[in-house]
Formats: sequence, structure tokens, C-alpha cells
Amino acid sequence: MAMRKVGGHVAEAMEETAASAFKDSMSGAAAGFEKTQAEVKANMEKAMRTAEELMSFGQGNVEAVMRSGRIWAEGVQDLGKSIAATAQAQFDQAMGTFKALAGVKSLKEAVDLQASLARSSVETAVNETSRFTDASMKLAEQAFAPLTQRVTLAVEKFGRTA
Repeated sequence: MAMRKVGGHVAEAMEETAASAFKDSMSGAAAGFEKTQAEVKANMEKAMRTAEELMSFGQGNVEAVMRSGRIWAEGVQDLGKSIAATAQAQFDQAMGTFKALAGVKSLKEAVDLQASLARSSVETAVNETSRFTDASMKLAEQAFAPLTQRVTLAVEKFGRTA
């Protein structure tokens, strides 16, 4: 009988040990699950923030393209008006010269008028070409400025994570 009592205590001790081990392993599994769940949640939050950041950045890119297009369209329109004004001035000058030719008294006077018109036309063409080239370069810089700013921002923002 003493053996049974001792055996009973051993069986109880083994049951307690098994229950304790089971309890510990379940606690460990629950803690591991909670840790994994917390990591998954943190990674999902990070992914959502990144997605929101990328969407916001993309929206900024679209706005920059729109702003650039507006600048370009307005600039081209202004250049077109300037070219038209120059052409009109050249036409008016030519018409004035032709009217003046109608009232000339000598061949020399007619040649001088035509030479003056030719010289003035060449000077205007050279000056206007230089002015239009400068204006076109300035317009290109202005139109590309919003896009250049977005590229710079992209390098600053996303270059640091690489």
C-alpha cells in the first residue's frame, strides 16, 4: 500500500508537471501569437502609411505636370502674340515703304527707301530672333521648374530609404 501511495503521488506529480508544461507551452504560444500579431499590425500600418505617402506623392506629380503644362501653354500663347505683333509691325513698315515709293521723285530715292526697308527688316529679324530665343529658353526653364522640383523631392524623399 505504501507503494500505491507513493505511486499515486508520482502520478499526481506527473500530471501537475504535464499540466504545468502544457500551460507554459500554451502561454508561450499565446505570447508568440500576440508578438506575431503585433508585428503584422505594425507592418500593415507601415505599408498603409507608405501607400498613402505614394498616393500623395503621385497626386503632387500630377499637379506639377498640370502646372507645367499651364505655364507652357500660357508662354507659347504669349510668344505667339509677340510674333504676331512683330509680323504686323513688319507688314505695316513694308506698306509704309510701298506707299512712300508711290510718291518718289527719283530712282535713287526709290532705291534708298527699299534699302532702308531691307536693312530695317534684317535688323528686326536678328533682334527678334535673339529675343524669341531668350524668351523660349526662359519659358522652358519656367515650364520644367515644377517637374524639376518633383524630381528633387523624389530623390530627397525616396533616395534616403534606399
